[in-house]
Amino acid sequence: MRLLPVKSLQPGMRLAKKIYNEEGLILLSDEVELTASLIKRLSSLGIDFVYISDPRTADIQIPALISEETERMAMQELQSSFLKISSHSLKGLVYPYLGKTFLNVVETIMKDLGSREDVMIMLGNIHSTDQTLFRHSLNVCIYTLMLGKAFGYSHQELTVLGLGAILHDIGKTKIDPSILHKPERLSSVEFEVMKQHAEIGYKLLKDEPGIPLQAAHCAYQHHERIDGSGYPRGLKGNDIHDYAQWISIADSYDAMTSQRVYNQALLPHQAVEILYAGCGTLYEKQKLEIFRDHVAIYPLGMTVVLNTGEIGVVSKIHPFAPQRPVVRVLHCPNRGELQEPYEIDLLKQLNIVITSINESASPQLEQV
Repeated sequence: MRLLPVKSLQPGMRLAKKIYNEEGLILLSDEVELTASLIKRLSSLGIDFVYISDPRTADIQIPALISEETERMAMQELQSSFLKISSHSLKGLVYPYLGKTFLNVVETIMKDLGSREDVMIMLGNIHSTDQTLFRHSLNVCIYTLMLGKAFGYSHQELTVLGLGAILHDIGKTKIDPSILHKPERLSSVEFEVMKQHAEIGYKLLKDEPGIPLQAAHCAYQHHERIDGSGYPRGLKGNDIHDYAQWISIADSYDAMTSQRVYNQALLPHQAVEILYAGCGTLYEKQKLEIFRDHVAIYPLGMTVVLNTGEIGVVSKIHPFAPQRPVVRVLHCPNRGELQEPYEIDLLKQLNIVITSINESASPQLEQV
């Protein structure tokens, strides 16, 4: 399979990966043959990229970070718990089920991640419509656990980190839905209301049985930045808990690479570049370096242009050098489209580099 922009799709192509709506339900199944009306529909939903089938890249598969069963269970628990909390008054209520419920969710995710070697942060939402609070919470939990594992945290530390990550935005359950789900950018007044979710989340979690106080502080501090420019308290440097700093990186990355009604999703290399612009000011350098080394900045199946003029797709990612993938060349300047592609390992051929992402590529695919 390969990743293509929706604007380059042609009738007769087939989807290679399911398209999900904002509730996590299947909108279009894999192997669906695209028609002009379906392509137009994808564009109207704000989906910019999809995975499509190509005989020359049939062996390129996108690994799931967690199993479908784990993902479905986590999404159901998030939706059920968050909707229940949103329907109650903030004062005088406790939610004793939260600790037990999400401890089980986090443990299951950790088990899935632990069963895979050299796991990389892949694109999770490029083929989904506008993202929900539930999907975002799950993604941030997965990404944060991967980073914490790479950093070397113990199982117990990862459990607390995972709880803080999956519940970091729980305060948004108490934000006015007209603001939370507004289909365009918030006004300055509305943004001030939205910012309250950090403190609300802390108040929801701090006295809950089974929820460590550190996890509550993750909800409180995940929008703080090490130079003091964050909110709600303007904390600086070491005053921000390490767990919250990890979550802030995962939270920002997932927000930038996810679909929004009012904002096009960025590709991983673009999001990483923006994060690195805040190195040493917004985010700690060591944490960003670990993140950089564990994110697939050129995802499998992405079309790239090399400095040689060759155009191909990423067919393999080196776990410890994701910026130097293996590229399967499908188009040569002198030979045009290749029916028998060849591969270039950028980790071995250091004189060849990726110069751009060929977002407008319109390959000659076998029509079915």
